Amino acid sequence: MNSNDEQIRGAIAEQAGEWFVANEDGPMDARDCAALAAWFVTSPVHIEEFLGVSALARDLKEARTDAEYSLEAILARASAEKGRPVPRLWPRVIEAVRDTSPGRWLRAAAAVAMSVILSLALLLTGNLRLTGRAAGPAGIATLHFDTRHGEQLTQRLADDSVLYLNTDSAVSVRYSKSERLVTLISGQAEFEVAHEANRPFRVHAGSVDVIDIGTQFDVRLERGTTVVTVVEGRVAVGPRNSSPGYAVRSIELGANQQLRVPEGEWPAAPVAVDAERSTSWLHRQIAFDHEPLERVAAEYNRYASKPIEIITPALRTLQISGVFATDDADAFIAFLRTLQGVRVEVTETRILVSGD
Repeated sequence: MNSNDEQIRGAIAEQAGEWFVANEDGPMDARDCAALAAWFVTSPVHIEEFLGVSALARDLKEARTDAEYSLEAILARASAEKGRPVPRLWPRVIEAVRDTSPGRWLRAAAAVAMSVILSLALLLTGNLRLTGRAAGPAGIATLHFDTRHGEQLTQRLADDSVLYLNTDSAVSVRYSKSERLVTLISGQAEFEVAHEANRPFRVHAGSVDVIDIGTQFDVRLERGTTVVTVVEGRVAVGPRNSSPGYAVRSIELGANQQLRVPEGEWPAAPVAVDAERSTSWLHRQIAFDHEPLERVAAEYNRYASKPIEIITPALRTLQISGVFATDDADAFIAFLRTLQGVRVEVTETRILVSGD
């Protein structure tokens, strides 16, 4: 599992845990049940992680009655065996249902999940009591969306905002009564935001915090840099997790402005851009105006099944202009072959670009 997969899995596991902990005060109402059902059907991984929490809750409940597994005994062993890895408890639950048909597995997962929700209050009122309490699902719907290499996704959100997700991207969406929060975990996303005066729309991405002021904007994580591009309206961009007592003025961006914020750097200065060109990926296109072939190839490789590899270093700075379809490899290869002094060889796994 790569680091991006681990981040995605961690975000989903956190969401699963929130549904449990937040139910401490009692059973969910109809709205919360509907939100949980929507969270389940978004991805089988959601159900798997929910089962993991289920198994952990069950084991903790059983451990309460066994002196060997009392909280005091566990803490004592943890102090004596620092650095020893703690195995995850839920894989055996998954193993038990792995050979079950998909339909029966999903029904079983949902049944286990709902039963554990109803019994969680009993667990938490025993010897094991949490010192803090996460925000409950009342008024909160947390969902996760992601795309694989070459995929794109359009998703209308609960408030009628629209999320566009580019290739190799992942977001979590968390709505509460006071705000709408999206965390861009990886890749690139564009947002058409439905205006709500009393509930701001906020995006966490890398080291920055983007607050909508009624707009359409694009956010991308690119090699340690967060790039914010405004298509329409305005956004306010500020550093995320700034130190307490350290006042930082956010930067407002308008249409056709872009802000690039490298990790750990602030302030940043906005620049004028052609927003339509910057967001051409929405139409499954990439657009360039006198940009080096190296950058063009890197952008093309975000979508291609066969990546471009530039063999001759001198060609990396060759200036390229044009609009290219991300899903038409033959047309792009044909274009490369029209360039003077450029030779293109297509293998089973690569598109090799070299000088004549």
